[in-house]
Amino acid sequence: MSHWYLVHTKVRQEQVALTQLERQGYPCFLPLLNAEKLRRGKLQVVQEPLFPRYLFIRLDTGTQSQSWAPIRSTVGVSRLVMFGQTPGRVGDELIAQLQAQHTAQTPVQALFQPGDAVTITQGPFAGIEAVYHMANGE
Repeated sequence: MSHWYLVHTKVRQEQVALTQLERQGYPCFLPLLNAEKLRRGKLQVVQEPLFPRYLFIRLDTGTQSQSWAPIRSTVGVSRLVMFGQTPGRVGDELIAQLQAQHTAQTPVQALFQPGDAVTITQGPFAGIEAVYHMANGE
């Protein structure tokens, strides 16, 4: 019988840990989120982990199952999340829901296009009408 568990990764090494664990034959899931980030002065859509420093791994608990020992020494992995001496098990329903949302995720779209008329609603300029020019304020 197999269950989902939680792996704690090293800082910003979720993708590395995912790749290395999958190469060893472990089924894994890393939910990603599309986000707009400013990179080299340009706004770009990038994928980043929904849960930074964590990914899910499916492990068998039977006597013929693959050993869990290599997980700790895998590149990018910090440790398997434990509660005392017991690995923290994650419900199949939660993983199924996360996977469904992950596949249905739509790409991030910019809120405004250059030339759009906007009205500022908050702050010291509230009520002023303007024309959107670009995402970079400089």
